[in-house]
Amino acid sequence: MDFEQLLTGWDGEHVVIRHDAESGAWMFVGVHSTVLGPALGGTRMRAYGSPAGGLADALRLAGAMTRKAAAAGLPRGGGKGVLAVPELPAGERRRTLLRRYGELVDSLGGSYRTAGDMNIGPADLDAVAETCRWVYGTSRGAGDSGRGTARGVLHAIQATLEHVFGSPELAGRTVLVQGCGAVGSLLARGLADGGARVLVSDVDESRAAATGCETVPPEHALETEVDLYSPCAVGGTLSQESIPHLACRAVAGAANNQLAEPGDAERLHARGILYVPDYVVSAGGIVQLAGVEDEDWDEERLEQGLAAIGDTVRSLLHEADLEAIAPVEAAERLVQRRLAEAH
Repeated sequence: MDFEQLLTGWDGEHVVIRHDAESGAWMFVGVHSTVLGPALGGTRMRAYGSPAGGLADALRLAGAMTRKAAAAGLPRGGGKGVLAVPELPAGERRRTLLRRYGELVDSLGGSYRTAGDMNIGPADLDAVAETCRWVYGTSRGAGDSGRGTARGVLHAIQATLEHVFGSPELAGRTVLVQGCGAVGSLLARGLADGGARVLVSDVDESRAAATGCETVPPEHALETEVDLYSPCAVGGTLSQESIPHLACRAVAGAANNQLAEPGDAERLHARGILYVPDYVVSAGGIVQLAGVEDEDWDEERLEQGLAAIGDTVRSLLHEADLEAIAPVEAAERLVQRRLAEAH
């Protein structure tokens, strides 16, 4: 799709696009909703096949952030930044690009507030903050939100296991974590510490091995028999083609936009696989950033906020059972209720 098709088919508030001639990068900021408060969402840096691929990512992920913040009960809207680069820059070229991106975000006056995402860490956000007032997750702030995301996913997994097996206990359960990046590696260790048998899979074998858990080749991850499958890498892995190969009772992970298309939720439901919507499960990162940096939470209060993700999952799964609907529909109802209340 081209820019015009993407933009006319989007339901968000506004999009800012800038071509950075010096670096060849395209900067995209999608502000999907400010109904609940200023839009919060990370920035990712990635090489795409075309600039339109970067714009599509920004628009899709901004909408997911609106749902994520609403489901978590945060007074924040949803937005997303994407730096579509010819190749990942390093050194001074990288810092200069990030400073110019900071100027763009700052020009929005706080309607969009950025944080880290793919290929953007605290040191990068320090550079953005040199020219922008609206940055979460710098080395001087709440730090890498991966720990909050991983901890929130752990609470969501325990709530999911409780619904399926009658107990939140991890001991005796087998979980496959697909993707051993900043979130997946922390999640794998947390699951193992809780007594679960943890299998991990990653295209980078050394990264999977570094977790100390059993490894599974990526091509066999979906078909490996486990209690719960936790996708924590790229999105779109649950599709019409892949769902028939799943050998798990439930899916709950940190990856954004896990479904290739909306109908995949019903395909999982039809197979008897409990799918907990990704934007509910992965909200721990924004809970950490907003709580620590805006509300001055200490570690005890942060843990309470992250544990609330598990409570939300329990409530949604209970409602889904009562109404005989898929959990994704129950989650969407929750989001729409909170947005309507704010209106």
